[in-house]
Amino acid sequence: MAKSLKSAYLAPAATQSGGVNYSAPDLTRHPPRSPRTQLGGFVHFPRLIDKARATVAGTNGDFHFDCPMDHRFWSFTGIKPAAFLKQVKAGKSDSELLAYVMANLKPKRSPSEIKAWSLWYSQQAPDNPDSRAFFNFLFC
Repeated sequence: MAKSLKSAYLAPAATQSGGVNYSAPDLTRHPPRSPRTQLGGFVHFPRLIDKARATVAGTNGDFHFDCPMDHRFWSFTGIKPAAFLKQVKAGKSDSELLAYVMANLKPKRSPSEIKAWSLWYSQQAPDNPDSRAFFNFLFC
C-alpha cells in the first residue's frame, strides 16, 4: 500500500504482472488516470471511472469518488453520481459507461459542446489552498 497520496503519484507500484488493471484499479498502489485523459471527448471521465471502480472495490485509498472535481462533470452531464455508481457496480466497461453517459446527458450535448467543456475543464486548477499546494507540488 502506498504510504501517502503523494508517494502514490511519485512512485506508483505496479501490479504483480507489472501493469495497471483499469477494470479493477487499486488506487492504494497507483493513482487513477490523469484528469487530462479523455473518453468520448470528455476529459476527467476516465479518472472518474477509476475512482468509482476503486470505491466499489474498497481500493480507493486517498482518492475520493464524487469529489469537487467530479462535481464539474456531473454538472455538465446532468448525471447523478449514485446512478453512475450503479452502472459501475454492474461491471460495465469504459465504452459501456460512455454509452450510458451519452444516453443520459441532460441536456443533450453536441460534440462541439463536449470539446469546449473539456477545453475549459482542462484549464481549471484547484481553488482551495491545500489542494493548490498539492497540485503545485506534483505538477510545477
